[in-house]
Amino acid sequence: MTLSEIVESLSCEVFTGNDQLHMRVEFGCASDLMSDVLAFSQAGALLLTGLVNNQTVQTAYIAEIKAIVFVRGKKPSREVISLAQDKKIPLLGTPYSMYEACGLLYKKGLVPTMVCVPFKA
Repeated sequence: MTLSEIVESLSCEVFTGNDQLHMRVEFGCASDLMSDVLAFSQAGALLLTGLVNNQTVQTAYIAEIKAIVFVRGKKPSREVISLAQDKKIPLLGTPYSMYEACGLLYKKGLVPTMVCVPFKA
């Protein structure tokens, strides 16, 4: 799925990365906890989050996240946009909740990141 398809599917506003909308993403992750993104995401994923600050962009950069979608109509500050431009991470925003956005993208074929978490009964 390309970022332009994600923009269309989620009625996204593009805050930065208009020149990268051809980029393909094959899987996604969703979290407001950046420690979980670092621990459980996969390089190349799309991140959906409601956390709109510099920490989100820095975490995405470290975790090699391809793009960020801010949910619930949240909008990044100029400082966050500037940092994302420096790191070359596209920022998108959708009016959908995280639950709705994940469901819509899953229905369109975007799969979750592959995470190995031990389960203990």
